[in-house]
Amino acid sequence: MARLIGPSCKLCRQERMKLFLKGKRCYSEKCALARKDYRPGEHGKVPKKLSAYGLQLREKQKVKKIYGILERQFRKYFVEAKRLKGMTGENLLLLLERRLDNIVFRLGFSLTRASARQLVRHGHFLVNGKKVNIPSYSCKVGDEVSLKASSKEIVGIREAMKLSQDREKVPWLEIDQENFKGKVVRLPKKEEIGLPIQEQLIVEYYSR
Repeated sequence: MARLIGPSCKLCRQERMKLFLKGKRCYSEKCALARKDYRPGEHGKVPKKLSAYGLQLREKQKVKKIYGILERQFRKYFVEAKRLKGMTGENLLLLLERRLDNIVFRLGFSLTRASARQLVRHGHFLVNGKKVNIPSYSCKVGDEVSLKASSKEIVGIREAMKLSQDREKVPWLEIDQENFKGKVVRLPKKEEIGLPIQEQLIVEYYSR
């Protein structure tokens, strides 16, 4: 399973954006980015000018952190995106958004993608009525993701669902919190992903 080791809040500060890696802390005033809006380190407040390569690398690293994916798997996603019809960058984002752990996060069953990945690994979710414990499982249009009946009393999931009510609704997902389930009604559009990602920089990085 992909793991990002190290202080989570420093990753957000490094990218100068909330990556939602710390659960409830990200939604509170204790968020490190809210208190220290500059890069970590001794020279964090000093503006850093990046080369074209540096910008491309930084964008790739940012997206990997957001979805919690390591380099080898991320490169596989890029190769697959390149084979598909359409824009490679947008295809890459679509593949990442269709991951089961991301769907669980988007539906509000978890406050972070990392905890969503753990919940999926532990077999708490069903896809079309069948248990799936593979976080990278690619959901299709029409797939229904639901929480196992025996998992509905998990405190962490209930807290996440309560806090996620204030989050912006995801238009390409149909959410039924009362019955602990959701459905992929269509594939997301680039502008609906809601993340400041310049996917073309990633395409340029791998096309060097």
